Amino acid sequence: MANEEVILTKEGLAKLQAELDDLKYVKRRELAERIKLAISYGDLKENSEYHSAKNDQSFMETRIIVLEKMLNNARVVDADGLGADTVQVGSVVVLNDLEFDERLEYRIVGPAEADVLENKISYESPLGKGVLGKSKGSIVSVEAPMGVVKYEIVDIKLA
Repeated sequence: MANEEVILTKEGLAKLQAELDDLKYVKRRELAERIKLAISYGDLKENSEYHSAKNDQSFMETRIIVLEKMLNNARVVDADGLGADTVQVGSVVVLNDLEFDERLEYRIVGPAEADVLENKISYESPLGKGVLGKSKGSIVSVEAPMGVVKYEIVDIKLA
């Protein structure tokens, strides 16, 4: 992820910035207190609390570096400037699974903010790639582990 562009929505940018701020200004202090307390227990060689806190600190500092790089290389997609003619990063796409006649709704986002539980899928995912650039009424075929799945794009909304 050297200087690779990270595509984010405004909400994704805010979420990552909030996580970074929490890590830098809240969690760092909490971990420093944990380490200080663990040191007070003495003998660091066999001090599991100290080693656990140092390990957590290492993971946290790594996450801070990753978040800072992502935010420095972020390109924010403004959903207000999107049209509803074609699916783009930031669009909400309503699909109909043609095999099961099931309606699905996903927001197309960058990989950094993809979260299936929130119905946010990456434009790099098979489904994201399949719908990106397509218009309402298009039929898209997506390669899935169970075989090819066909969807119809029923609607494209702005987030």
